[in-house]
Amino acid sequence: MDDIYFKKVLTTIILSVLIILSFFLLKPILLSIVFGFILAFIFSPVYNWILGKVKNTDVAASIVCIFLILLIVLPVWFLTPIVLNESIKIFKVSQQLDYVSVLKKIFPDIFASEEFSAEIGSAIHSFATKITNSLMNSVSQIILNFPTISLHFLVIFFTFYFTLRDKQKLVEYIQSLLPFSKDVEKKLFDHSKDITQAVLYGQIVIGLLQGIIAGLGFFIFRAPNALTLTLLAGLAGIFPIVGTAVIWLPISIYFFVAGNSFAAFGILIFGIISSTIDNLLRPIIVSKRTKIPTSLVVIGMVGGLFLFGIIGLIIGPLILAYLLVVMELYRRKDSPQIFVKEN
Repeated sequence: MDDIYFKKVLTTIILSVLIILSFFLLKPILLSIVFGFILAFIFSPVYNWILGKVKNTDVAASIVCIFLILLIVLPVWFLTPIVLNESIKIFKVSQQLDYVSVLKKIFPDIFASEEFSAEIGSAIHSFATKITNSLMNSVSQIILNFPTISLHFLVIFFTFYFTLRDKQKLVEYIQSLLPFSKDVEKKLFDHSKDITQAVLYGQIVIGLLQGIIAGLGFFIFRAPNALTLTLLAGLAGIFPIVGTAVIWLPISIYFFVAGNSFAAFGILIFGIISSTIDNLLRPIIVSKRTKIPTSLVVIGMVGGLFLFGIIGLIIGPLILAYLLVVMELYRRKDSPQIFVKEN
């Protein structure tokens, strides 16, 4: 008995040490691995469709992987010099722009005092300088760290490929490790799938589409720094409550103040389409079976952004949602549902 107990304890210690060492080993690339899993989930319908045509898992996964590489590498290759050039232009404009004159035209009564206007103008100028400096530093860091970024992309693509190809085996392996009953496992995976769809498709994909629509307005009506504004609109669209209006509305007002009513109305129309298309796309793209409270998504995104950076916008809400799913499975069923709602 003592011998069996000793072997169990020793096995537990060895397993714990190996898990800890593996964590530190994978820590530098952990986010890349997670991103690879997320991309595999997003492109899983495409993989299933191609697999139905070619009937070979390796070929289907390779086709989707090549498509993803082209989808990421080509825009990065062409957009990097443009973004660098745009960031330099934004920095120059931020140094030369007369913020006080613009504010006086929009709010003449508030900025009637010259002293008050000068103080506000100085504060805005300082803030704009810090933001543009941060933008330029971010772009330059991406260029300088290109070898490291390339290795991260390599990890993402390998994870993406093998997750697509062996996703059923991976699910079965995870199920074999879970200490839950079959009924609880089924509910856990069903809830997790619905929640992942709600976060990825409902917030990320639709938010980016909203940003692209607003961006079309910026390019068509020749808004200054249209590419940067489009990227910002995409990020704003991902956040619930915030939305793309925080980007396109000031640009529309800017054109009105500048006397270009045609461009102002054009951007306004594209902006309204961008902000309202969510109501059309969400029921089509996102499963209605599970509804995630907006507050949960916002808190998860903000916390994830601070902890993980940009990718935290995706990981943060998922972590909170999965936690609440597990809690939901063990709570009293006669009490009202608060976080994870079903129709």
